[in-house]
Amino acid sequence: MPRFSIIVPSHGVAGRLAQALDSVLAQSSGDFELIPVCDGPDSPAADVAAGHARRDSRVAPVHSPPSAGLAGARNTGMRAATGAYLLFLDGDDVLVPGALAALDARLTETGDIDVLHFEHERTPWWEGEPSNPAAPVLATAPPGVFSPDRAPQLTGVQLPAWSAAYRRAFVTDHQLHFPGGHFTDIGFGGLAALKAERVAVECSVVVRHLVRRQGNRLNLPGEHHFELLDQADLVLTRATEQGLSGERLHALFEHLFAAVLKTAAHPRRLPSQRRAYFRRASRLYRHHRPAGFRAPGGSLGVQHRLLASGSYAAFRALRGANQQASRTLEHLPRPHMLRTRLLYQHHLRRPLDPHLAVYCAYWGRGYACNPAAIHAKARELAPHIRSVFLVEPDHAHAMPDGIDYAVIGSHRYWEVLARAKYLINNANFAEGVVKRPGSVHVQTQHGTPLKTMGVDQSTYPVVAAATGSFAKLLGRVDRWDYNLSSNRHSTQMWERAFPGSYEHLEYGYPRNDVYYTATADDVARIRRELGVPEGKTAVLYAPTHRDHHTGFETGLDLEAFCEEAGEDVVVLLRAHYFYDRAGKKSSGRIIDVTAHRSSEDVCLAADALVTDYSSIMFDYANLDRPIVVYADDWEVYRETRGVYFDLMVAPPGPVARTPQDLARVFRDGSYADSRSAAGRARFRERFCQFDDGRAAERVVRRVFLGEPPEAIPPVIPLAERVPAPAATLVRS
Repeated sequence: MPRFSIIVPSHGVAGRLAQALDSVLAQSSGDFELIPVCDGPDSPAADVAAGHARRDSRVAPVHSPPSAGLAGARNTGMRAATGAYLLFLDGDDVLVPGALAALDARLTETGDIDVLHFEHERTPWWEGEPSNPAAPVLATAPPGVFSPDRAPQLTGVQLPAWSAAYRRAFVTDHQLHFPGGHFTDIGFGGLAALKAERVAVECSVVVRHLVRRQGNRLNLPGEHHFELLDQADLVLTRATEQGLSGERLHALFEHLFAAVLKTAAHPRRLPSQRRAYFRRASRLYRHHRPAGFRAPGGSLGVQHRLLASGSYAAFRALRGANQQASRTLEHLPRPHMLRTRLLYQHHLRRPLDPHLAVYCAYWGRGYACNPAAIHAKARELAPHIRSVFLVEPDHAHAMPDGIDYAVIGSHRYWEVLARAKYLINNANFAEGVVKRPGSVHVQTQHGTPLKTMGVDQSTYPVVAAATGSFAKLLGRVDRWDYNLSSNRHSTQMWERAFPGSYEHLEYGYPRNDVYYTATADDVARIRRELGVPEGKTAVLYAPTHRDHHTGFETGLDLEAFCEEAGEDVVVLLRAHYFYDRAGKKSSGRIIDVTAHRSSEDVCLAADALVTDYSSIMFDYANLDRPIVVYADDWEVYRETRGVYFDLMVAPPGPVARTPQDLARVFRDGSYADSRSAAGRARFRERFCQFDDGRAAERVVRRVFLGEPPEAIPPVIPLAERVPAPAATLVRS
């Protein structure tokens, strides 16, 4: 029997689950079993848990449906547990180093006890000093092992479930479980405290709790706050049935109603139904108030008396709930001209247009990427939706015929942004754009993250300086309703990099649909349009941006590469979109395609890809064509930009460190041999999970047509997909 069973629910925290599991596996005391509780075998968290289980036999994942909530996940974990003591750890929290050794030593001192309370550290997600809210509560506990009667202030409802270890036999003997619904920690903690006979405390930090940027889910607005009353009623009813001593019952009553009153006085938690909440709380207060209970002093005591009398109007006046002044002006956009500012405010007062969608790609660089693919599919499946693309003035001339557009900064630009119900972007809309109630923002992204993104860039000075205000960035993230993902890796990294309350859509990238729908005739046509000579092997060279460089540098002598790689090789040069305004660089066997609108067309035309660390490799892998990584400055790039995984360990094909190595793999054919194909297959399995040619359809059906998730077409298995054919190479 292991000493500890550590139960880790993981719903909604897949992006940080690996850190939680790693913190357990890194403990100096190894006598434990680790039980991640995942939504299902195909959930993002399940992939993380399965990877850890393959590496360590102590990891034993189990599954609990999301509908069962946190309580169901923990109860499932408890049923699977075999350890002497149960520990609970949220999926985005960690055990501090040496935590299990400290608990084991304390339990050795105390012998068998029912509950061991310990301290935890609340760490702000961004800035601020960590706090230890358990320390003052536990500081008053008697030394050694004690009966709960000697510590009436330890009611079990003030601390979360992951701030204590519970003897499994004690939990089983008393048939304790987490009650369903929200505020389940209060119910479980209170019931456990009622049944415990031998208790001790460990006055050291065991768990480091990461405070989410979105805040505690329990503090979000909604009628779920009524469930706090259910938990209070449950615990107090059991306490009365048990005949709890007066001092303990008084403390329990006071702690529970402190939480009830805090919610009653918080208008944002209950935007409606506050009166109904107060009245029910008042009835529970009078029903459960212990004989001889004395309300605390000060303002809190006044609230107790008003709750007891049911005086909602007086309570509301006391707490200033009437003073909900509007702060709309603080959130208004900041167009430069006064007339434009007033015009935007005017349109914001008009109703949303339920049939208007606004699209933007790459900060207005034209009709491209995921927004363009969604737009095209919406014209087919949702013709009732009118669409407007936003475009910078110097890109307006390149907009395709038949595509309605508005020039960024114009009066019409601000009008459609104010009125549109649907707003789709692969970057972010302007700082001053207001997220109106009822509007739907879709963040499509524009690549799979190898390099750090969002707030993960904060520890890399060069990148952070260019990013600007992270607070403003997160303000833009707060506008998102949906965020697209093309693989589980992306889902997890977006959750870390852009913490918010949006919903992940694991539908694939719409721009990649064409890699499965294009025909051989399409490929031939695109090659002719780009000027690729008949019968030549077209190698796409697409390096990424270097934050520590001031301009575009190819990093290669491309003419020399062509000479050394073979006479049939031509290079399609595509610089990062930051440099799409650069002049043409075509010469000899080099064809500059940087300014070509569609990177998808360029990929279809190419027989092979050479890139360094650009996310284009993840998209190109859908074509199952050879990929070569040119990594001449990997160490520098990794240190200055930061990366999410080591590309050198699991590349999509051969890795070349010098120009000579790069030319050699093409000259001897190893860029397309069986070893290259095997590496590419592993890469595709990991990063081409959801791209199957129907991503745009899924987005349109879910967002514009309102179809439920279960009605959305499922992803076609990778083995059954047929990519567009290459022009000169036979796919391995």
